Amino acid sequence: MELTLKRRYLGKQYTIGSLYLDGRYFCDTLEDTVRRLPSACPDTPRGRTCHCPEKVYARTAIPAGTYKITMEHSPRFKRVLPLLHDVPHFLGILIHSGNDEEDSAGCILVGKNNIKGKVVESRATSDTLNKLLVKADHITIRIE
Repeated sequence: MELTLKRRYLGKQYTIGSLYLDGRYFCDTLEDTVRRLPSACPDTPRGRTCHCPEKVYARTAIPAGTYKITMEHSPRFKRVLPLLHDVPHFLGILIHSGNDEEDSAGCILVGKNNIKGKVVESRATSDTLNKLLVKADHITIRIE
């Protein structure tokens, strides 16, 4: 299954996008602010969190690109969630429920963007997404 996240509003505090599953619109997304990140971080060993001056911890959206996703148990959320792999400068990026940028910490929140700067009906949207993804053999996400 291929997910595509098309970012459509890049704000100072948050980013709003649309998530598509195999080319069909599924829901809206909310992420942290998109910031310029270096293509490589020479001071950070592979697999560690980057501390580049351009990245603001828990306030920066992940870089555009294509990432593999697996369904993994999250100790924090105590449930199985989509985990993005090999995201430059980031570890532990999930797709999960939440309502505003304070709930993101770099992750992708899903729901309906009916309120400026927020997504609502997020837990129900996340549950529906997870039911679809857990059935898929191979999952990728392309972030534009």
